[in-house]
Amino acid sequence: MKQKNKVFADLFAGTGIVGSTFKSKGYKIISNDIQYYSYVMNRHLIGNNPPVSTSQLDYLNSLKGTEGFIYKNYCAGSGSGRNYFTDENGKKCDSIRIELEKLKNEGNIDESQYYYLLASLINSIDKYANTASVYGAFLKGVKKSAQKEFKLELLPIIDGNTHNEIFNEDINQLIKRISGDILYLDPPYNARQYCTNYHVLETIAKYDNPKLHGKSGLREYQAQKSKYCSTRTVKEEFDDLIKNANFQYIFLSYNNEGLMPFDAIKEIMEKYGEYNVFSTDYKRFRADKEENRNHKANKTTEYLHCLVKR
Repeated sequence: MKQKNKVFADLFAGTGIVGSTFKSKGYKIISNDIQYYSYVMNRHLIGNNPPVSTSQLDYLNSLKGTEGFIYKNYCAGSGSGRNYFTDENGKKCDSIRIELEKLKNEGNIDESQYYYLLASLINSIDKYANTASVYGAFLKGVKKSAQKEFKLELLPIIDGNTHNEIFNEDINQLIKRISGDILYLDPPYNARQYCTNYHVLETIAKYDNPKLHGKSGLREYQAQKSKYCSTRTVKEEFDDLIKNANFQYIFLSYNNEGLMPFDAIKEIMEKYGEYNVFSTDYKRFRADKEENRNHKANKTTEYLHCLVKR
């Protein structure tokens, strides 16, 4: 059933999966994420971009590889000591990324086409990354999926409301300026900052030649650090968010291993209206053995905290 004149906000939007689903159901979407690569993804998926021609896609895929920033800093052949992509895939990513900026600056593609193609580049190159899951570390050897020749593939166009809004801001500041019917929150669960897990995609999105640090090649991320990733600040930040949320229905997805204890969430949400909670058990995902090494349980419990705000 299509929903008209209903506003759904997804303010830890990530790659836009939830927002895209509700967009297709007819809701107006307000999308936000502090990561710029997420903003790029949502500018396409939640925005309303026209199709890109097959000839444009073929042209970009035909480009010869370039020894640009990605190759020089994230590929083993450059001497960087990092192995996030094969040399050829890194060079091809550089060529396409440089060409997109050139096409935009020369007026050969408009803003919508630029974000469509850039979002597609981010989504495509991620499939060829030589990592276990996220970009906190690269693999020593090259796994099979990373050995394949990189090919740019277009993201789908999601039909839906044509008046969506996409932001790249701190959620606790943005919440004071927006309103709607449903607010969905899927914040970070642990102390690992998202900006360190996806720093390579952030650099591809911005292509701003940042100074990199350490073995993994982290970019400076102080301005993107989330207070939801600290036990010292998360409860106060969450309380402030719920207090200022001008939405009738609020849903929080959070698991039993998150920094905020179940009772703290319940106490905060109960202050602002009628509260309920639902739970589901999931088998643990163990791709990141380093982060999961202290967890003995073989499952996690995912909670959906629900609030009808008064």
